[in-house]
Amino acid sequence: MFPYIALEIRRTLRDPAFLIFGTGMPVMMYLLLTNLGGGGTYGDWKAASMVGMAAYGALGSSMSVGTGIASDKSLGWLRQLRITPLTPGRAVAGRAISGSVTVLPTVLTVLLAGALVNGVRMALWQWGALVLLLWIGALPFTLLGIGNGYRLTPQGTGVVNVACLMGFAIVGGLWFPLDMFPGWLAAVGGVTPAHGFADLGWATIAGHAPAAGSVGVLGAWLLLFGGYAVLSYRRSARTL
Repeated sequence: MFPYIALEIRRTLRDPAFLIFGTGMPVMMYLLLTNLGGGGTYGDWKAASMVGMAAYGALGSSMSVGTGIASDKSLGWLRQLRITPLTPGRAVAGRAISGSVTVLPTVLTVLLAGALVNGVRMALWQWGALVLLLWIGALPFTLLGIGNGYRLTPQGTGVVNVACLMGFAIVGGLWFPLDMFPGWLAAVGGVTPAHGFADLGWATIAGHAPAAGSVGVLGAWLLLFGGYAVLSYRRSARTL
């Protein structure tokens, strides 16, 4: 599986346009949002918004792996992959690990913008914990993107991924706090994977460990999306 992971990482890093736009858009949105106005319930608005926008960028980067998978499927790459000894679980795990490479630059650039441009100040351990938690916590969304890529066409994958990304970002409270929403919508947002994911970062900037509920919600979605990715991989074998 390790040679496969290394191969996919090299393929990902050969697309500089994806890395530039994937990291640049969240940074621009963060700087625009935080310098047009402020306010929030998580303490420092610029720090809270930094976490939300880093989470949004991580979601976009992690799910975009599905578009590449759908393109590989249409080009016959998955047919070649199936003659290797890789099991469905290992194939999905390998693609998820390689796809996580695109998440780290996005998280780092948004956090750097917060520190260097917006003057966000935290302890060194908080910065380190933010990077680690937002990087690892994006795994469920990578699996969702992988599942969509194996199941859908390249065009369909792109549309569904964007719809999921926008829905998660809005309902999950990545752009605006959930207490600004109606009660029923705030309740729905609290159990979305995006809110559980971002809450890892919000807890960190507040100086305490993430809530068990947030970790539990994110873990449940991890299992759900992981199962979806494996089933989609197996289903794609019958359509190639």
